[in-house]
Amino acid sequence: MDISALLGVERGVTALIGGGGKTTLMCTLAEELRRRGTVVVTTSTHIQRPEQYPVLLSGGADAVSAALAAHGAVCVASETAEGKLTAPALSFETLAQLADFVLVEADGSKRLPAKAHAAWEPVLPPERNRAPHEPVTPPNVRQTIYVVGADGFGRPIRQICHRPERYAALCGAAEDDVVTPALEAAVLRAEGYASGWVYVNKVETPQDWRNAEALAALLPGKVVAGSLWEKRYRTIS
Repeated sequence: MDISALLGVERGVTALIGGGGKTTLMCTLAEELRRRGTVVVTTSTHIQRPEQYPVLLSGGADAVSAALAAHGAVCVASETAEGKLTAPALSFETLAQLADFVLVEADGSKRLPAKAHAAWEPVLPPERNRAPHEPVTPPNVRQTIYVVGADGFGRPIRQICHRPERYAALCGAAEDDVVTPALEAAVLRAEGYASGWVYVNKVETPQDWRNAEALAALLPGKVVAGSLWEKRYRTIS
């Protein structure tokens, strides 16, 4: 089954947050979803330029509509001085009116398997004032998917976590402690995402599956695990 179906992705805005693999997940979802409608991929923070989609850095709603009609899936963004892509000039609400699906990479992890969010993260569209780690999704975001890399389990927090000091504080561990499903679950609970959708990526060995299943057993939300590289996924809980 397609991962978009397993993750329950519906029309509207879907935000991707958490550890490494978000960009790959975003593009995988886009390829599946473009069979069901038009797709915009974008960011509320920063992403690298996707090579497989036309990138619109300027132009209004008419330009986006024309590009979607021609290609089915496009990237809409602005560009930083360093050449990275950042949030588009058009609002996410407008993009959701133009495309059937809008996929937003909403935080960064420096490609590390796990992360803890700073008080201002994730940048869920639309930006608004909120309490740190408030687990309330803004009205026009239909779904938030939290990505965890299975390759982080069994390795030190200091080595594989973005913002390791924050991660350790949230789960009551030391930065030299190894990441376990129990520690990851504690971070998800502390940040308010334990009851939502979680995707465990890079699940490719029997031990990876055991770790993913152990994490799922500790979370009340929906957990899907698999490998984007191998295109194998299944629902765990």
